[in-house]
Amino acid sequence: MALADPAGCAKGSEDNNPFPDIIELNVGGQVYITRHPTLVSVPGSLLWEMFTQKNVRSLARDSKGRFFVDRDGFLFRYILDYMRDRQLVLPEHFPERGRLQREAEYFMLPELVKLLAPKLSEQNSLGDDPCQSDPEELSPSADTTRSLAAAALPSAVSGSAGGTEGRRAGFITIGYRGSYTLGRDSQTDAKFRRVARIMVCGKTSLAKEVFGDTLNESRDPDRPPERYTSRYYLKFTFLEQAFDKLADAGFHMVACNSTGTCAFAHEQTDDRIWTSYTEYVFYRE
Repeated sequence: MALADPAGCAKGSEDNNPFPDIIELNVGGQVYITRHPTLVSVPGSLLWEMFTQKNVRSLARDSKGRFFVDRDGFLFRYILDYMRDRQLVLPEHFPERGRLQREAEYFMLPELVKLLAPKLSEQNSLGDDPCQSDPEELSPSADTTRSLAAAALPSAVSGSAGGTEGRRAGFITIGYRGSYTLGRDSQTDAKFRRVARIMVCGKTSLAKEVFGDTLNESRDPDRPPERYTSRYYLKFTFLEQAFDKLADAGFHMVACNSTGTCAFAHEQTDDRIWTSYTEYVFYRE
């Protein structure tokens, strides 16, 4: 739909209002479209001050004429939602309360700051917020006993060798897909290709403890530490390097599994291209 003003917005209904009724915002590179009454719904807020002034030209705009705000574009969606209905609704296991509180302070929304502040204090104590744990871990079962034992672990092992204090038990599975070529006459003609990617499955906190900066979290960046993931992978492609890191962290291999299929055979040489998937399961007591 063609829009009239430079920002691609509809004109305001009142002559004394220099702003259109529909406003486009560019917040940190993220584009939002909202109504002018929403932006001025909280008197005294920064957005209220911006969009109640008479001099529209004093506000920054991007190359397409949209009003520009140099803040976090991802977190602004929660700021805008709050200004619509005065309620704070966040996704489950939301990991950026601290940053959102900072944004609320910048946009001068004191009531939103108050709503966020109590949650921040609860996060300082692991286990106080049920969103930090898996649902099944909250039931009064054997898992509860295991959690209590883990909490008492530091005092129980204070006299043990260094490096083992506070370690948590658990499983880590690493897997990779590979391919290789087998010649017609002998398997000695096998031509192996480099492993493309080593996948990591397990509890997030354990994976980060073992692999540290070599763990690529780009496909699952906001996973809480007490949740499980199967989307992490390693920044290196040497299995022996992964095994060394697991051994240094006290893990031992308890199982492995591999499957292979013949993808196709070369018509002229009869060489067969095989693909495989292999998993290794490690456990630490």
